[in-house]
Amino acid sequence: MERRQLSNGIRVVLEHMPASRSVSFGIWVKTGSRNESERLNGISHFIEHMLFKGSERYTAKEIAEIFDGIGGNINAFTSKEYTCYYAKVLDQHLPIAVDVVADMFLRSTLSEEDVTKEKNVIIEEISMYEDTPDDIVHDLIAKAAYGEHSLGMPILGTEENLLAMSGHDLREYMDLHYGNESIVISAAGHIDDSVFALFEQHFGSLNRPVQAPIYTPPDFRGGYRFYKKKTEQNHICLAFPGFSQDDPLLYAALLVNNVIGGGMSSRLFQEVREERGLAYSIYSYHTSHLDSGLLTIYAGTAPKQSAEVLEIIQGTIEDVRLHGLKAEELHKGKEQMKGSLILGLESASSRMSRNGRNELMHGRLFTLDEMIERIDAVTAEDVLQAAIQMFTPPCAAAMVGQTDKALLKWREKHGTDV
Repeated sequence: MERRQLSNGIRVVLEHMPASRSVSFGIWVKTGSRNESERLNGISHFIEHMLFKGSERYTAKEIAEIFDGIGGNINAFTSKEYTCYYAKVLDQHLPIAVDVVADMFLRSTLSEEDVTKEKNVIIEEISMYEDTPDDIVHDLIAKAAYGEHSLGMPILGTEENLLAMSGHDLREYMDLHYGNESIVISAAGHIDDSVFALFEQHFGSLNRPVQAPIYTPPDFRGGYRFYKKKTEQNHICLAFPGFSQDDPLLYAALLVNNVIGGGMSSRLFQEVREERGLAYSIYSYHTSHLDSGLLTIYAGTAPKQSAEVLEIIQGTIEDVRLHGLKAEELHKGKEQMKGSLILGLESASSRMSRNGRNELMHGRLFTLDEMIERIDAVTAEDVLQAAIQMFTPPCAAAMVGQTDKALLKWREKHGTDV
């Protein structure tokens, strides 16, 4: 891996994979829904859409036709703390792909006509999302956990906000957040020194200084959200305060998550689904931000089974909080995490993503050996300490369903006020 800078200060991360015949590259921008005001919630995702609607040299149709014509892929995504525009092409077509992506990124037209059209597309995306209760509940749990903090706002925004936005709003937001210091270019695959010259040619002229954003850590609020919707299942999320990206206990928390609900051999999957048949989908995941984190448990189950599922979850987290993990669980969890990490880095796309995200969010690259060492270094005491910090009440709760009676009773029983 190699870290370099363009003449204008934009950071570039390169990883040569000699056995590959493709190249993946991404433009990473350190802005997402966390950086938005309440009025502009959804604008980062809106901009992501708009950069595909045409640039000074290419129409939206031409962008699609060019990538189809070279057998490549182009896409983008927005998260709470960053946005990424990425492409994957055969090595011989990299100059074409970089040329098109650079024009989209630096010279998007953002015409009012396209803005108006794309508003309807995103409103349909929001409607599709709201028709999926096991998606809605994850936005609700963020709101329950973080309250009015921007980390609690949805990435897609709201229909009301979108309708009020203009092309001027989008340009102004990009001027504030899409600057040299907030951009990282990452590439991995069959590359050589010429790729740096290619990025310099297309991105080296950008001169948009930005001020580093000031982040206010969120307070974990242990709140409650219920969305009444006609569903066959109750969709339930419980969230607990987790660990930030640089916290020394992060890997211990990841191991706790892995054992509780991180896979098919996890405690919750085995007891709730395999042994008792109470749910098709039950899992947990840990989300790390710059200065905070959440461990979230999700279950989708019939209303008549909700109380039983909640008690199983409660028993599981109490056992881990009191006793930590068994020695065999800790060993298996470490091997599982290391295997997932190594297998996940076999493609150019995954390496590009890991390198770009690490440089953007941490300001450095972590080698595979460093990450494995951090996993191996986790002790049983670390795990217990992480579990105590996460699973000491209160927790946040959210649900989508026809009635929240079971969840309210569970919260009352376990001493968490609504």
